[in-house]
Amino acid sequence: MKDSSEFYTFKGYQDISSSDLTPTMEDYLEMIYRLLNEQTVVRIGQLSAKLNVKPSSCSKIVQLLKESGYIDYEKYGYIALTEKGQTDGSYLLYRHNVLQQFLCTLNHSPDELEQVEKIEHFLNKTTIENLRELTIRMQEGEK
Repeated sequence: MKDSSEFYTFKGYQDISSSDLTPTMEDYLEMIYRLLNEQTVVRIGQLSAKLNVKPSSCSKIVQLLKESGYIDYEKYGYIALTEKGQTDGSYLLYRHNVLQQFLCTLNHSPDELEQVEKIEHFLNKTTIENLRELTIRMQEGEK
């Protein structure tokens, strides 16, 4: 167990993280989950268009997600979530929505997508739950 008073660089904190998902992989998994909630199938072309990346770059990350057990995918086929992908994808979308709601409430704005995308990878589950509770209290105070 690491001493909580020890300082690390940003990269150092990433290195000691227990997650096998990189922030980029999280973005892809979240979008796959989001798309599969709206439609029955997802292909590389659709995913790359939604994330504004080249299909070749998308294929590389999809392959990493497959190797890590989050998705099932065969070249030129459909992308499907495994049980692990479904569970983690659901949480990633939840985390995104909690942060979006918190920042919109805090800043009195209709959309905080850019900020959410920049910070969502760095907050743990406890912080997300606390932000959800705080957002509810903030919204109740506005009424």
